[in-house]
Amino acid sequence: MAAKPPRVGHTVAVNRKARRDYHIEDTLEVGIILTGSEVKSLRAGGGSIAEAYAAEREGGLWLVNAHIPEFKAANRNNHEPTRPRKLLLHKKQLEKYLGEVRRGGMTIIPLKIYFNPRGIAKLELALGQGKKNYDKRADIKARDWKLSQARLLRGRG
Repeated sequence: MAAKPPRVGHTVAVNRKARRDYHIEDTLEVGIILTGSEVKSLRAGGGSIAEAYAAEREGGLWLVNAHIPEFKAANRNNHEPTRPRKLLLHKKQLEKYLGEVRRGGMTIIPLKIYFNPRGIAKLELALGQGKKNYDKRADIKARDWKLSQARLLRGRG
């Protein structure tokens, strides 16, 4: 049985810890070079980018440690689940992101893999700076305050 066609903006994998652990400065949609069995596996709903990161190799940007499970029907033409995958972005975008990383304090984080309206797999990258523990506590405090504030307003209305 064939996999269902992806919905418009269908998200396949999300890095849920990224926004908790990093201050996100800038986001960017990039292409990703995949084999046929990888695309079929993503369409079937597999994939994880929780431990993935983007690194500079051979003059380009590569997605490292992203897990896309093997597609069962691909037999001997299957792919390695955690192989590095080349990312496609414009030269100016690459220079900007790598310049920020080299300057220090910034890192390139994959946020999500999704299918765009044309059915092409895309990766959302972010340029972020790591949060300290006190930053995380402040975020939790602000979120809790918003929840209690909403409860109070709902009780009066």
